[in-house]
Amino acid sequence: MGARAILRATSILIAAAPIGCVERTLTITSDPAGALVYVSSVEVGRTPVNIPFTFYGTYDVTLRLEGYETLDAGWRVDPPVYDLFPVDLLSEMAPWTYHVDRKTHFTLQESQPPSDADLIRRAGELRQDALKAP
Repeated sequence: MGARAILRATSILIAAAPIGCVERTLTITSDPAGALVYVSSVEVGRTPVNIPFTFYGTYDVTLRLEGYETLDAGWRVDPPVYDLFPVDLLSEMAPWTYHVDRKTHFTLQESQPPSDADLIRRAGELRQDALKAP
């Protein structure tokens, strides 16, 4: 069998082989559970939540739950070695699937009711704003 025939047979085998991929997910949990989660300003569900993602980098995460302070955070998601160039080219062609699950946990702080002094001050500010309006 000549070199051309071997090359052609190898090419056909590679093309016919099942191609793997990389499945990427973000898992976000919170204490207490049940917080509404926004990732990059898109509502994705309530904690615990598991969502697929495509790109590595920094994500803006917002958690909201009644009775708790809204939490805004940046979450940096770094790639594993096999998902970096040029190794990622081989990872995408492997006959198996890589699973990347990045996890983070947030603790929410209970919101404190405003004091009487804060309410009176805020009412005064609103009154002044209303008097200035045309």
